[in-house]
Parts: sequence; structure tokens; C-alpha cells
Amino acid sequence: MKIIFFIVAMFPIAANAQLVLTDHKATSKTKKLYNNLNTQATRGIMFGHEDDLAYGVEWWNEKDRSDVKEVVGSYPAVYGWDIGKIGEENNIDSVSFKDMKKWMKEAYKRGGVNTISWHLDNLTSGGSSWDKTRTVEHILPGGKDHSSYLSKLDLAAKYLKSIKSGFTKIPIIFRPFHEHNGNWFWWGKEHCTEEEYEKLWRFTVEYLRDEKKLHHLIYAYSPDASRLDMSDANAAYQYGYPGDQYVDVIGLDDYWNVGRPNNPATPEQQELNFISNLEMIDQMAKNKGKIAALTETGQSGLTNPKWFSEEILNPILKCQDINISYVLVWRNANAKHCFVPYAGHQAAGDFKKFQASDRVFFEEDLENIYK
Repeated sequence: MKIIFFIVAMFPIAANAQLVLTDHKATSKTKKLYNNLNTQATRGIMFGHEDDLAYGVEWWNEKDRSDVKEVVGSYPAVYGWDIGKIGEENNIDSVSFKDMKKWMKEAYKRGGVNTISWHLDNLTSGGSSWDKTRTVEHILPGGKDHSSYLSKLDLAAKYLKSIKSGFTKIPIIFRPFHEHNGNWFWWGKEHCTEEEYEKLWRFTVEYLRDEKKLHHLIYAYSPDASRLDMSDANAAYQYGYPGDQYVDVIGLDDYWNVGRPNNPATPEQQELNFISNLEMIDQMAKNKGKIAALTETGQSGLTNPKWFSEEILNPILKCQDINISYVLVWRNANAKHCFVPYAGHQAAGDFKKFQASDRVFFEEDLENIYK
């Protein structure tokens, strides 16, 4: 067990600029989590999994179950959730909002970290997040669907405010409008201008922070690696960047450089690109006084039985001077669409090897991350 005690005074901030949250009124627990995520990144990377407690391969909503825990003996350090379909009984993945709140509380009380994304429906067409009907221009202030967006924000704010342990609001890493440099979501490139996207992000932060008085959110920005021009990835990454005063986590979603079958680059070149991207977000975070994170990654179905040791662990071990706070892999919907091994899976042994690394941290390895 790799216990990490989070005492900031013992480990200096790994940044060239002062570490400051966008929310100057952030709660004490939120500030402590943010500082400790930064501190922890100097030691290694925390492992996360989407919907980990809600379901797994061939099970649904069973008490204390987790595909991660059943393979390596520990829950993940980071739990991913989604508030798509907010206002309904279940979210976009058919997970009960009531149960999701319960699981976030359980994770917090054990010392884990919660992060929430938002696959918001298209408010102009009524379609899903993948409906490419232009809507950003219409939901901004002055737009014909702005009131609809305010209604959704109010529902989101009410739910986020209710995520508490006793009287303490549980700190949440909030990651809206991800992968905006791709064209698969309505908020993506080609479906709104760069200026419109930035305005949407800023308005959202200001409304939740200043109007709804939510002070337990850490805001994560996360473009997609597949759309980064590697000849100038730094500039490409900042397409749509809303400004340092609106971002806390310099994140990246990278499925592209970790064995994606349709990536024409050789495995060797993919690893170089992957490492280059991690170096980039780490340095950018340090320069801006932020933290860096691999906010989404994985291989669907884990067809490579050594995916964790070859695609993730190997680059992390090669680059111990890169400070990435956490990595989140996607959900275990079924045997063909799973991103962590379940009991009996061909990659289970490799996942155990990954978990045993001194550079990788699961929930059992953490102590006092909110202190």
C-alpha cells in the first residue's frame, strides 16, 4: 500500500506560478483538495474510472461493488460521473441521480475524489449532445434559447449544491463542454465560433460561481488529443481557451495516442506524441499556476491485454518529471465497451501490475487529501 499523507508544507508546490483557484471564495475543503492534487502530482498519478460504483460488466447497482476493486483490491482514487439529463430521474448513462449523489458521498468519505462531466442536450433542437444543430449562439445571453440554458444551469446548480457530507459541500472537479476542438458535440468546432465557445464557458463559470454561489467547484478544461496539430500542439491546445481566470485544471482527453486502431501513426510515434502532450499540459499548468490531468483516456474492450503497462504505465515511468495529477478511464458498460478489466478479463494481471507501481495511486493509497 502506497500511503500518501497530504501535508503541503512538506512538499513544495510544483509550479512556476502561484497556485490559485479561479474561485477566490472557494471553500476550505476545495482549496485543500486543489493544493493536494498539485502536491500529489509530484509523486505520481491518481487513477480514476467513470461510473465505477454504479455498474460494471454484468452487474448493476450492487452495494459496494466495483470492477476496479474486484481486480486490484482497492477502489479508484478518482470517480467520474455525468449530469447529462439533469432534471430527470436518471442521467445519460441511466444512473439514478439520487444514487449518484449517494456514491459521491461514499467516495468522499473514504478519501476519494469526484469529477463530473456534462453531456448536455442540444437545447435548440431537443436532440442529444451529439446533435450538431447550431445552438451555442442561441443559448448565450440575448439568444432565443438563453432562458432554456438558464433553466438547465439552475437544475445543475441545485444538484451540485446538494452534494454534501453533513453540512460540508463535497468538492467537485467540474468538466463541462469537453473535447470542444472536435466536431462531434454541438459545442464543438464547426458548430460554433471560437469566441462563442469562450463566451459560453465564461458565462457558465460566472453564473455558477457568482450568481448561484457555488464555491466547491474546480473547473477542468479538456480538449481532445486527436485534433491537436502536433507541429504546434501548444497553440492548438489553446483553441477556445477561456482564460486563466476561468480554468483550474489543464486537462486533456487522449484516446488517440494510446492504441486507437484508426490512428495511422506507429505505436512508437503514438507513445512519443502521448508523452509530448503530457509534457505540454504539465508545463502549461506550471506556467499558469494550475494543475494538469489526463481527464479521459482508455481503450474500449481492452483488446490489448497489456494496455495499462504498455500504453499508460510505460510512458509515466519514462517521464517521472512530468506532474499529472490524475488519469480517468471511461466506463464499463459491457464486455465489448469496458475500459478497466473485470474479474477474469485477459488484462486483469496487467492491471494489477499497473496498480502496484509506485507511480500510480488508488484510493487505498491516499490519506488526508482534503486536509
